[in-house]
Amino acid sequence: MQIPSKTIQFSGELTMHRGGTLVAPTIAFETWGTLQGKGDNAIIIFTGLSPSAHAASSPKNPSAGWWEDMIGSGLPLDTDRFFVICINSLGSCFGSTGPASVNADTGEPYRLTFPTLSLEDVAEGGFEVVRQLGLERIHTTIGCSMGGMTALAFCVRHPELGGRMISISSAARALPFSIAIRSLQREMIVKDPMWANGNYTTDAPPVTGQRLARKLGMMTYRSPREWEQRFGRERISLEMHSDEMFFGDFAVESYLENHANRFTGQFDANCYLYLSRASDLFDLAEHGGSVAAGISRLSLERAMVIGVTTDLLFPIRQQRELAEGLRAAVADVEFVELDCIKGHDSFLVEMDAFRPVISRFFA
Repeated sequence: MQIPSKTIQFSGELTMHRGGTLVAPTIAFETWGTLQGKGDNAIIIFTGLSPSAHAASSPKNPSAGWWEDMIGSGLPLDTDRFFVICINSLGSCFGSTGPASVNADTGEPYRLTFPTLSLEDVAEGGFEVVRQLGLERIHTTIGCSMGGMTALAFCVRHPELGGRMISISSAARALPFSIAIRSLQREMIVKDPMWANGNYTTDAPPVTGQRLARKLGMMTYRSPREWEQRFGRERISLEMHSDEMFFGDFAVESYLENHANRFTGQFDANCYLYLSRASDLFDLAEHGGSVAAGISRLSLERAMVIGVTTDLLFPIRQQRELAEGLRAAVADVEFVELDCIKGHDSFLVEMDAFRPVISRFFA
């Protein structure tokens, strides 16, 4: 995955939401389309935990992006009409400052000296991009998964930007099930001896912990319904059997293994730990004392909440609750329930379901 082609740097210190500071951190981003006015046609996208800012191909980076079928000429985020900005999260390892970045004061990576990360800090990284681009308003803020919570934080903290919001497979706070899953993923990483209290080297990361964490993640990103149809009880060939006695017989196990191997080495383990915990810590109720009070701080013209019936990580009832809450502060709120089979990952892979919905929002 290539590093995004554009970065901005904070001119001074960034005071973190939960304490601590970063001196002149960098935020990576990519853009598509042509800006009109002071942001009249600007769309800002906050990503899930692991993607970079490379949401779509461009002349500078022709490789396919993670939302390739959504951004471009004639697509739902039509670059003939809109100026699209995708933000790489503060704390990530794809161009923005994070635990893997070198601390200028020490000459060493931040590792665990990086301050506690919150999605409010990720939102401020997005706002700094907006500010340095000279934008005074935003047409639409979009957030997918973790990015949906970041989008809420962004719109609550900067209501002066106005505009619209699309929340996709996200929520105002994490449920206990999601917290438990992510907590176990983090424990898998830190219990790997190679993690070395966060002081591993780039050529010897905690591979076993990362692989197990990714496998557990994939079990929540997709749905049991999909796997029943896709794999059933299909076994892999005898030539591909595992050296271990107790796993490796079934096709679904091979699927998890392949995904885990692709992920390991691409994403820094400490960055994963920080962003994962930030997802658990986010609670819109911190902005006013309750979720309703947080929502009351919004100044949006319109909102759309999209959820998927098979999503285990952010279940459909959370999407419905968010939409109902938004109606107290936003005049025009649409809730869309999609019966996609691929669970939480549907917004990445079920484009035939998502494209018409998002196109209608911008029609």
